[in-house]
Amino acid sequence: MSPPFDLLVIGDANPDVVLGPVPHTLAFGQREQLVDHAGLVLGGSAAIMACGAARLGLRVAFAGRVGDDPAGAFVRAALAGRGVDVTHLHTDPRLPTPLTTILTTDDGDRAILTSPGCLAATGPADVPEALLASVRHVHAASFFLMPHLARSLHQVFATARSHGASTSLDTNDDPSGRWDRELLRPVLGATDILLPNAAEARALAGEPELPDAAAALACRGPLVVVKNGAEGALAHSDAQPPVHAAAVPVDPLDTVGAGDSFDAGFITATLRGLDTAAALAVAAACGSLSARGHGGTATQPTWAEAVAATLNQEVPS
Repeated sequence: MSPPFDLLVIGDANPDVVLGPVPHTLAFGQREQLVDHAGLVLGGSAAIMACGAARLGLRVAFAGRVGDDPAGAFVRAALAGRGVDVTHLHTDPRLPTPLTTILTTDDGDRAILTSPGCLAATGPADVPEALLASVRHVHAASFFLMPHLARSLHQVFATARSHGASTSLDTNDDPSGRWDRELLRPVLGATDILLPNAAEARALAGEPELPDAAAALACRGPLVVVKNGAEGALAHSDAQPPVHAAAVPVDPLDTVGAGDSFDAGFITATLRGLDTAAALAVAAACGSLSARGHGGTATQPTWAEAVAATLNQEVPS
């Protein structure tokens, strides 16, 4: 009998206010500046990844926290509306829902301002063993934003593995800039797939060159799958030579969440039985296609769209 869920996603879920394009140097002194676009959308690396995987056809559950406030209600409704099971999205009785403002620029860069709210309180108790026993794969995101969970994530992953699940991690950025490798070390030993972007891979490994960084991280156990924007992506493991995939050409409108949609594509393809090279191509397509609209979830592709894009077939604009 197959588990009730294909995928459990653990991590951050919050509203994103996306504004832009803005100049690289903002004018303070109470000056009002106008932007072309503003949107209130579902955010959080984990939440966007969960929605992307559900859009691709997986049965997805989410574990984490929101506050007992309108922002939390917005997050819960947005996830459920995209087919994600929110039974284990707990409501924190004391702390507010995280909130993020993203300022985008014309050249594709962005600044991210986050008030973490209840993220710091998210812990292993939010991920019961019965849930870990009911999934094929467990993915965690925003490692450094959840220090309580981070200290125990290796145990959560080990429990999931003991029940037959595979595991993946996207650490995302470390706002402190410390990139605590000792905190991360035991988690990597229980992680099957590590999914950093290029800058994160360099910081996590302490290596300035991307191939060296990917190789160093792969030596610690996981298959390392690195997102590198318009340059595409690469996968590195100790068991096989590096694999590369090109990005799918699109006219990007908003790259917020593209990396999380990439994660969803790679995990979905892997769970469907594709090999690393094919999964990497699907993931690159998912990341590119998600940039066609504003926010992280508006234009996430279906499985058919993602596969068509890897074959250079026409996909909806």
